[in-house]
Amino acid sequence: MGTVDSVEAKPHLILLHGWAMHGGIFAPLMPHLQAHFNVRCIDLPGHGSQRDSSLPLEFSPFWQRLLPTLDGPIYVLGWSLGGLFALHGALRFPEHFRGLILMNASPSFVARTDWPEGMPATVFHQFAADLAQDYDGTLHRFFMLEAQGSEHLRADLRRLQANAFEFGRPDPQVLRQGLYLLESTDLRALLPQLQMPSLWLAGRRDRLVNPAAMQAAAEMAGGDFHCDDHGGHAPFLTHPAAIADAIRTFAEDVHA
Repeated sequence: MGTVDSVEAKPHLILLHGWAMHGGIFAPLMPHLQAHFNVRCIDLPGHGSQRDSSLPLEFSPFWQRLLPTLDGPIYVLGWSLGGLFALHGALRFPEHFRGLILMNASPSFVARTDWPEGMPATVFHQFAADLAQDYDGTLHRFFMLEAQGSEHLRADLRRLQANAFEFGRPDPQVLRQGLYLLESTDLRALLPQLQMPSLWLAGRRDRLVNPAAMQAAAEMAGGDFHCDDHGGHAPFLTHPAAIADAIRTFAEDVHA
């Protein structure tokens, strides 16, 4: 049986970033993945290299534009907001997916009556309202939430801020659309329909996505759950080798 290191069968892996970021945020992870995968970072509509795209920040239009460019079936990794895009694609277009990896992402980011592990919806609603009054301060508070729990909080915070502003100031309207998706999306009921292997990567110190929510989602999807005891919301920034090992092991198990 082959492995994901086989030259003739090097699998394709797409990385989808989180809110206000772009694909460059995965730079620490890339050297650990490129020996084993053909890796492609995709910027979501309105983010990074796609800042001037006319494509709305919506699930179906994104996949309808992307799918014809893929050399599939592929592995797709979605981090944070990117996880919602990845999960939607896997549910809607399963024939294009070899495996799904959700990193610090939940099928429902907000708490609901039967989902106490989520964050209060008012948190995302307030961030959207605050963007109009204090754009810089609102972004800083969100990045601080992302960095909290990390062993290297200041370094992670600097990297998140630098990534967000590398292509200029993110469009407030795009940011509001992203917050709306985080607040309103609930894909839990569809998880039992997931037709491919899935890996759910959590960080024990994550302050935005409760690892317990990800573990529950993994069970509903029949997937594998892995939690980095030292990771925050962006464990690939501080523990890229460990995250890459988990991804590679998952792909090897699927390929076997």
